[in-house]
Amino acid sequence: MKIGKFTVDVLDTGIFALDGGSMFGVVPKALWAKAYHPGDELNRIPLSARPLLVQWDNKKILIDTGNGNKFNDKLANIYSIDKTKSSLDIALKKINLDPEDIDAVIFTHLHFDHAGGATKIVGNDIIPSLPNAKYYVQKEHLEWAKNPTEKDRASFYKDDFMPLLANGLIETIDGEGEIFPGISVIPVYGHTKAMQTVKISDAGVTLYYCADLCPTNAHVPIPYVMGYDNYPLTAIEEKKKIIPQAYEEGWILCYEHDAFFEGSKVQATEKGFMSGEKIKISD
Repeated sequence: MKIGKFTVDVLDTGIFALDGGSMFGVVPKALWAKAYHPGDELNRIPLSARPLLVQWDNKKILIDTGNGNKFNDKLANIYSIDKTKSSLDIALKKINLDPEDIDAVIFTHLHFDHAGGATKIVGNDIIPSLPNAKYYVQKEHLEWAKNPTEKDRASFYKDDFMPLLANGLIETIDGEGEIFPGISVIPVYGHTKAMQTVKISDAGVTLYYCADLCPTNAHVPIPYVMGYDNYPLTAIEEKKKIIPQAYEEGWILCYEHDAFFEGSKVQATEKGFMSGEKIKISD
């Protein structure tokens, strides 16, 4: 997809699975099963790990890095991860890029399904997957990830980001603003402390990378927030601000975890805001 000077593509780093009830919080299964997927025999729903590649001039940046393939067999089975398909190297090769080609990574946040691909195991060491990249994350969020709460501790694996910090590859951001011309971050606090969503705008077109504010198209309705959210009422208030703006300004929403929708716009209905017609971001 072209957005002015930018070319944006989604990367396929495989499907994983999480509990459907946790993904939809207090929304009854009868509703989320119809809106998204009924779940498997363990009540898990299929989810994409979908980093976004943004290119312009000679610059290549990624937004998030997927799950990666550092999981042991027990965890890979719990999350239904095919480690042969979750490698960031493999995803890049599919579009004729090497890990060395990536200049920067914008982390929305450091949960394993967003940051896991940033490092890899080589022998007995864990090293950066993208050796020439600088990694951008909100300062508040990095501090949270180092010392998470009991509620979200299981979502952070320090091997995903501490090797980057040790190698001086992380650059922290403090609040909302542009990282590159036309690419800005908007921190939100409902899911986890200072998760940064990403807005890409040029030539009158805007793509909004929702991260876990709207992980799937079924999460566009305002009350549809996750049990995984640390502060669900905050997430609702943030959606009340962002979703109407996306509707009014015609943003394309990119869904990081939707196994069926890469993106859509927002439509207004009698029952509130919902996702619009499916939009394919990569050819």
